[in-house]
Amino acid sequence: MATQRVPSGTVHHVPTDLRSALVADGAALDAWRDITPLARNEWICWVEDAKRDDTRTKRIERTHTELGEGKRRPCCWPGCSHREKNGK
Repeated sequence: MATQRVPSGTVHHVPTDLRSALVADGAALDAWRDITPLARNEWICWVEDAKRDDTRTKRIERTHTELGEGKRRPCCWPGCSHREKNGK
């Protein structure tokens, strides 16, 4: 089976567990491809910022669900602290 391309964010690369969840659902993957690299970066950073494994799992599930609902960025997230102020 061919590997599907899952675009990354501006700073962060898509982690394997998030990538698997996106590839498993065509609608979620389409929504992921439709958002900007900065928005993808926010989702990735939000998932990777989880301190506990169960929190990370919940965030991946929420990413999948909220993308399907049309949300373009994680709710109540102050933003990725890893990117420069100029957006790169």
